Amino acid sequence: MNKLEGKIESISVKGSLSLVMVNVNNTLLTTIVIDNPETSPYLKEEKPVKVIFKETEVIIGKGEQNQISLQNKFKGKIDSIDTGELLCKININTSVGKIASIITANAVRKLDLKPGTEVTAMIKTNEMMLSK
Repeated sequence: MNKLEGKIESISVKGSLSLVMVNVNNTLLTTIVIDNPETSPYLKEEKPVKVIFKETEVIIGKGEQNQISLQNKFKGKIDSIDTGELLCKININTSVGKIASIITANAVRKLDLKPGTEVTAMIKTNEMMLSK
């Protein structure tokens, strides 16, 4: 699991759903939570939270990116790659901290990824969780 520490910047509520903006090292991340500030006291602006997401939810891009709908994107450099037959774990140093991604070995080969390669890590808003 990837865990990043940040502070809640803003919250937009619609019924039982909240779109939460979290500031992590001056980078805004967005997540959708099935909760709202009335039912969960930790959902308050300026409150510290941890943003948690699985390695399998991190998408890797290389080179110039086309415009895409993903809002959670941050650039970094690959620190190391643990290579398996089918899957590889990529450890990346980014502006929000160290994160890990698990992608197919085929994707690593096609993108010619290796330590030192500059990449963009991307996570879908609905794949991120918050904790106290």
